[in-house]
Amino acid sequence: MKNKLLMLACGVMTMSAAVASETITIATVNNGDMITMKELSSDFTDKNPSIELKWVTLEENILRQRVTTDVATRGGQYDVMTIGTYEVPIWGKQGWLTELDKLGANYDKADLLPAISSGLTFDNKLFAAPFYGESSMVMYRTDLIEKAGLKMPKSPTWDFIRKAAKAMTDKEEGIYGICLRGKAGWGENIALITAMSNSFGARWYDENWKPQFDSQEWHDTLQYYVDIMEESGPPGSSANGFNENLALFQTGKCGIWIDATVAGAFVTNKEDSLVADKVGFALAPHNNLGKRGNWLWAWTLAVPASSKKSDAAMKFISWATSKEYTELVADKKGWVNVPPGTRASLYKNPKYMAAAPFAQITLDSIQSADPKNPTVKPVPYVGVQFVAIPEFQGIGTAVGQQFSAALTGTMTVKEALETSQRLVERAMKKARYPK
Repeated sequence: MKNKLLMLACGVMTMSAAVASETITIATVNNGDMITMKELSSDFTDKNPSIELKWVTLEENILRQRVTTDVATRGGQYDVMTIGTYEVPIWGKQGWLTELDKLGANYDKADLLPAISSGLTFDNKLFAAPFYGESSMVMYRTDLIEKAGLKMPKSPTWDFIRKAAKAMTDKEEGIYGICLRGKAGWGENIALITAMSNSFGARWYDENWKPQFDSQEWHDTLQYYVDIMEESGPPGSSANGFNENLALFQTGKCGIWIDATVAGAFVTNKEDSLVADKVGFALAPHNNLGKRGNWLWAWTLAVPASSKKSDAAMKFISWATSKEYTELVADKKGWVNVPPGTRASLYKNPKYMAAAPFAQITLDSIQSADPKNPTVKPVPYVGVQFVAIPEFQGIGTAVGQQFSAALTGTMTVKEALETSQRLVERAMKKARYPK
């Protein structure tokens, strides 16, 4: 009798173990590569039947608000967070993230591009794994520029971009020569305009953390941005971010789009892009000052310190950012659609290099971005299209709202810069800079 009871107990325990599972909640952005990750995630759950996935997919600005609130309050709502190069070192330093020290023996950290992985490391510890990395570049319609009688240089100036955009515009046909981010936000219009400003010689702060929006360089940057968008941009551009401009370009409404290198796969995808066979690529523009307007960014996966399922979360991150995941996407979607910009081995893969006409420009742009020396003059901060201080999230969005107002014409360029100067001076004084 005793043996029967023991066997029964063991059987119940075995059955419990077989059905026991834990659910990890993944917060991510509604970009194309993340949608593919979700679509292919059955590969992970098939290999890890004890782990179930719950997805929370959000628009970029909303994602940032939600994950920032959760991690700062240690709410524990998410087990895997999609965050970027800006957040990782700051949150890692504040103890808000778990070190990724269980990615597995086959993960090959050494294969990660140093320009990308160095931005995800604090105190020699990796706090996030890059899902895809990017810089920014020029994407343009080869048929429209040929029709305009022009040829896009590999490394164009901003003057050429303005000339080409004007020549390619045909408003009666619904074709606009230039599409740029206009939606207010530190990760939207500020990312583009800050990277642009570097090539005009502007900077957010001087060496003593004094805001510089009263400089001629900032005036030249913002005036150029407003002028070219008035001349050749689409209507309602102050509402356009990455996804909105992508849709415009894919449907043939844009002659030139300057944005993330990751978009190269989307604009050349014949299933989604009406102009897939008419797209050319060039390096981000410059102003003959030694700096180009290209940024450096990575969307990454990280585990908040508040997660109680960090081992399962790390297993998922290891799967999603591995070489094997790249091969899975290549098998299901084609090499051109694999997440770019994170691993050196991808750019040594002849199948990828043959499939992705934007691959070399992507790699060159990522490797040339210098977060410690982003602009012409010296700066006290790190970051190409952002300033890596905790206060920037609020400051950047506030300035973005002024720039968006200048784009809509509700403010002049002068008024937008004067307001930005005042609000940033006030914020920096409140935050007691320099520290």
